[in-house]
Amino acid sequence: MRKRKTLARILRFLVLSLSFSLCVFSFTLNCFAQALSSAELINNAKNYNGQIVVYRGEVIGDVMRRGKFAWVNVNDGKNAIGIWIEFSQTKDIIYTGSYKAKGDVIEVNGIFHRACPEHGGDLDIHAQESLILEKGAPLPERVSRTKKIVTAASLLILGIVWILNLLKRK
Repeated sequence: MRKRKTLARILRFLVLSLSFSLCVFSFTLNCFAQALSSAELINNAKNYNGQIVVYRGEVIGDVMRRGKFAWVNVNDGKNAIGIWIEFSQTKDIIYTGSYKAKGDVIEVNGIFHRACPEHGGDLDIHAQESLILEKGAPLPERVSRTKKIVTAASLLILGIVWILNLLKRK
């Protein structure tokens, strides 16, 4: 009788351990899934339609709030894809890419839609999870040396023309 109880405990322990190990392994696979490029998603849209995908890139433009959700455009360097995301997940996004700033780089895990019926047939990703990988930063505004030289030369020429015009009138 005691052997059966011990055997049952060992069996229960093995089943729980195996279940826990599978959960951890599954979580690890999802965490380290390789992000797909925009070109791959666009070119193989039929294959990825309705599938959970991982997409990574710089947030560009504005975070456009729509009730409890928001549109965020994410550019991976080649194309931008619209991400439909809960607004609460966008609160940590500080910088969006523009001429004045480099946007935050995020990784989105969500359902890819080739022609989303909810959003007028647009290609998009409905985010389930998002993670900020890199913080953005303001870009310093620099005037190139060439522009400085051209401006100085133009002012010099304008000054000479103005002086010659004054002398001509006298």
